[in-house]
Amino acid sequence: MNSIQALQRMLLIRAYEEKLAALQAAGPFPMSCSSQGQEASAVGVIAALSSEDRILTNHRSAAHLIARGADPARLLAEVMGKATGYCKGKSGSLHISVAELGVVLTSTIVGGELSMAPGVALARKMRREAGIVACFFGDGAACEGIFHESLNLATIWSLPVLYVCENNQWQAFVRRKETMQTEHISEWGKGYGLPCQTVDGNDAHAVHEAARAAVAQIRDTGKPFLLETLTYRQRGHFSGDDEAHISDAERAPWLKRDPIELWQSRLLAQGQLQASDLRGLKDEALARIEEALAQAQAAPYPSPEALLTDVYA
Repeated sequence: MNSIQALQRMLLIRAYEEKLAALQAAGPFPMSCSSQGQEASAVGVIAALSSEDRILTNHRSAAHLIARGADPARLLAEVMGKATGYCKGKSGSLHISVAELGVVLTSTIVGGELSMAPGVALARKMRREAGIVACFFGDGAACEGIFHESLNLATIWSLPVLYVCENNQWQAFVRRKETMQTEHISEWGKGYGLPCQTVDGNDAHAVHEAARAAVAQIRDTGKPFLLETLTYRQRGHFSGDDEAHISDAERAPWLKRDPIELWQSRLLAQGQLQASDLRGLKDEALARIEEALAQAQAAPYPSPEALLTDVYA
């Protein structure tokens, strides 16, 4: 993925999440959890993966899915409970899996993806399948016990897992600093013997370079790696959240370091992008999301007979 393609992907993610937020504000519309502000982390890491790699993600999964190449029309259809959604309308936004893109799981249980990552990696290792497993989680999940169990198992069993902690400074409605003595999740990973790195999660180039190096190391050694991307969740915990727990003073410096603004400013300064081209790319992203919404709205709901298909208990 080149620099312009990375910008296109980030603009598409932002357009998708802003449209979803607008629909939810106008209501009634199903809720979701936004990852707005974390686009550089998603695009930078996903671009370092190969098609044979597998992905496990969390309730803020839209950026990861679109970065992997998911169709916004099918994502919107899934959120709306339509039959054309990736899970035939049965998952909503919080459980989407896309087998054809190697997305094994979106877990709405905080840390759920951490509990499954070693198992997916072990299965692939035992079957001698190529590829690694990338597991996206937040700093809130890192404060749960399963984080430590997962890292310990992956290290002891030498499993090819890329742990990606998107440290977005908020754990639902609680500030990260109220739950941690340390600044970085990567400090905890070192205690389990993992190679770890913390990068500026709002800098797509920095994230991508770090992810490429980490993936190469995992492929060479077969052992896990923890990459922490320092970023910021620009919206509340969920749609409909009044965001009273977030002050403008706290948010302002992060908004000045918006990942898309940073990336497009760099490309403009380097002459890789012209202002007119930028406007065209933004219009293209908005148009694609409007078309996706039209497709999702026109799609049928699942038939009652489909209620018990593709599910198990």
